[in-house]
Amino acid sequence: MLNYNPLHCLPSSEELPDSEDIPVDNELQDLIPSLLKATLAFVWSERWDWFFGVNMGIYYDPKKAAIAPDGFLSVGVKRFIDGDLRLSYVMWEEKQPPILALEVVSQLSHDEYSTKKEFYAKELGVLYYVIYKPLRKKKPHLEVYQLIDGEYILMSGNPIWLPEINLGIGSEIGLYQGIAREWLYWYDEQGQRLPTPEERIQEIEEQLYVERQLRIQTEHKMQLLAEQLKALGVEPENLA
Repeated sequence: MLNYNPLHCLPSSEELPDSEDIPVDNELQDLIPSLLKATLAFVWSERWDWFFGVNMGIYYDPKKAAIAPDGFLSVGVKRFIDGDLRLSYVMWEEKQPPILALEVVSQLSHDEYSTKKEFYAKELGVLYYVIYKPLRKKKPHLEVYQLIDGEYILMSGNPIWLPEINLGIGSEIGLYQGIAREWLYWYDEQGQRLPTPEERIQEIEEQLYVERQLRIQTEHKMQLLAEQLKALGVEPENLA
């Protein structure tokens, strides 16, 4: 009897195009998800069961074109595929949809609050849909929706706790790549913002500087003590 597996007939990630050559229309659409990804790489540095894509295509149906959120997070998947980097995110290979999708809206909305919102709910089943529009005037810049019974429900707060990933997401003024503005960040359960890679490096440099200064001060004090002992006719080496 012939064993037929329909998955064998589907195109693999190597056979699917990994770029539509469509440029993003706003620098923030790259910087914001990249900041979230870089911070996550520090927080989850010892975990190998997650993936964060930035402007990467998600293939959900072999007969349809990929969709490329500005950012998306999947958990319970391999950090790397066979020790290499992904060309795209192919759902019939990954076996599950992303748990979070992020859209950063430029000056004009492109269906992020309507068509895309419905798509992520109905077609992909993404648990959390995050929309960030920094130029929004009358409503919050950041909106986070949770999928409940097939419909997205707007969550309240800033930051907003996401128990399935044990992290919160929110917005506040900060400094990234020398740019002071509102950014999206990850938060812990107490609502404390997790430091970015730049901030972690700065903390380490400051700690090393303090340690170096303490060492110099200690060596200077030891030298003064040795000189005082010699003035009294005592050789410091004889005190050992």
